[in-house]
Amino acid sequence: MPSPREKVSTVDPIWSSLRQQAEAMGAREPTLAGFVHATILQHERLEQALSYHLARKLGGEDLSPLAIREMFDDALAADTGLGAAVRADLSAVFERDPACHSYVDAFLFYKGFHALESYRVSHWLWSNGRQAMALFLQSRISQLFAVDIHPAAKIGRGIMLDHATGIVIGETAVVEDDVSIMQDVTLGGTGKESGDRHPKIRRGVLLSLGAKILGNIEIGEYSRVGAGSVVLKSVPPHCTAVGVPAKLVNCDCGERPSHQMDHFIEELPGNTG
Repeated sequence: MPSPREKVSTVDPIWSSLRQQAEAMGAREPTLAGFVHATILQHERLEQALSYHLARKLGGEDLSPLAIREMFDDALAADTGLGAAVRADLSAVFERDPACHSYVDAFLFYKGFHALESYRVSHWLWSNGRQAMALFLQSRISQLFAVDIHPAAKIGRGIMLDHATGIVIGETAVVEDDVSIMQDVTLGGTGKESGDRHPKIRRGVLLSLGAKILGNIEIGEYSRVGAGSVVLKSVPPHCTAVGVPAKLVNCDCGERPSHQMDHFIEELPGNTG
């Protein structure tokens, strides 16, 4: 009979790979062996390792790491979809970021991944009537990772926050699955309006560094927004918008811009609506 750990590895290939990579890292870098063991190897499941790792980062004088870990454990146990989202996000970083060479690198060291998974717990808290605790976590995430995501925002799976510094996502924003977001991107409002006031980012979109998408507008699926652009009007599916204010420069983004991670934009004549 296989042991419980072997069973987990059989049905959870990402966790199995993460453990193997952690063992190799500890062997290559003995100084980090204790850290790697405590953070990954001593745990039976990915969810346990994640709650331990993030609790140590987020905990402090106001709320202990133990209290935060218990809160993360509660969320991950209550909503199995969180674990699936964590695995999809981890795969997104590994597959799309050319600087990321393993799951273990992203899990241990990439603050975009840390911020996103911490947001997921804050969103669970918000959705379960614990708004004050959700806002507390939002504040800690912003302080530690320089990423400010309102806990009421709705974010899908397979998301990559690349570099992550300066990302802002507002209260009524929606980000669907398989979106890639570079550093210094804002999904914001246009002023002091109330209600549904933030952007809706559809599946497979690539938001290049410094892009600002403002207002209750839609960025259609498999579209791109160029670096430094300010988008004030909706962008159709499969199109590229660039400039201040942004205009459409072509509507041939390829099949999966968020996976291709191609930030080079070639303007096609006659498509500048």
